[in-house]
Amino acid sequence: MAKTITKIVLTGGPAAGKTTLISRIFKEFKSEDGWKIITIPETATDLIAGFGIRPFGNCISMELFQYFVVSDQLHKEKMALAGAALVPEDKILVIYDRAVMDDKAYVSDEDFRKTLEHFGRTEEDILAGYDAVLHLTTCAKGAEYAYNYGNAARSESIEEARHLDDLTLRAWSRHPARYIIDNSEDFEAKIDRAISQIYRILGEPAPEQRKRKYLVKMPDCELLEKARNVQPIDMMQTYLLSSEPGLERRIRQQRSEGVPMYFYTQKRIAGDGTRWVTEKPISEKEYVSYLMESDLSLHGVRKRKYRFSYDGRRMELDIYPFSDDKAILFVYGADGKLPPEIEVLQEVSDMAEYKNRALADRQSL
Repeated sequence: MAKTITKIVLTGGPAAGKTTLISRIFKEFKSEDGWKIITIPETATDLIAGFGIRPFGNCISMELFQYFVVSDQLHKEKMALAGAALVPEDKILVIYDRAVMDDKAYVSDEDFRKTLEHFGRTEEDILAGYDAVLHLTTCAKGAEYAYNYGNAARSESIEEARHLDDLTLRAWSRHPARYIIDNSEDFEAKIDRAISQIYRILGEPAPEQRKRKYLVKMPDCELLEKARNVQPIDMMQTYLLSSEPGLERRIRQQRSEGVPMYFYTQKRIAGDGTRWVTEKPISEKEYVSYLMESDLSLHGVRKRKYRFSYDGRRMELDIYPFSDDKAILFVYGADGKLPPEIEVLQEVSDMAEYKNRALADRQSL
């Protein structure tokens, strides 16, 4: 199979959902299915947080800051593509958390042209380097109630966020494969639409996102691994203390083939019942720091997860150490057959006692 490298930019105004989408991409395009995900983090944030180089506070001008950003971004992109060519996987997805054209939203057209000229590039050169662009609209346009959910320290006002979103739309307007993911539905549906668009960009059918949950008899896991050619993922989910009503915070560690990954998740329920869930990958150091905020009234939820496909549908089987005879099965998509290794006891899709937080409380199925 020939190696394919697909380069997709995620952009948009502040509080658009890019970080949550990146977390979801890692879940969707799995290594066990032959995918390699390479991410390029947001360069401006790296320069400000990591090096103290910032275009405010009498440090440097915005124009000079863009030289630093573009220089670092071009270097990262070069290294990412070099890595993509070297990894053994044949299906590589390169995800850019913003990219060079985003800088055009912060300076005049002439200053941006001069910056690119300094590096021997034109806008046409830059745009040709990306296969597609997903613009996630800031929640300051249509989902204002959630604007600060992902970052309580966000510096831009709602009006500024809308303005930056407009400028970013303009900056990328000439890319021939730009797709806008707006706030016409709730946040979970927004992320689902973005994932579906990525499948279309890849030329693959997008799986149906409808999810059902079943309590099942504990299967023979050895048989399941052989029959479905699947490797387990070990997970530990820990709930954190929260001082805000309606806010649930948790962290997750997961290991697949010995490789650890860490995530931080926030879930809110709005007054009208709308759910707003944000998630981001975190470092091991951040994970350990969050552990100090654990909610000791709840147990950590350990589980072993199997992800596989059967009869054209995605499935996930969760095995818990506190249950020897039962497990939980998630099925995505329309009704259909289940693997012969799985025996359903009952559907529990809408039963609160089978949600993770309830399991953290009672530790039984």
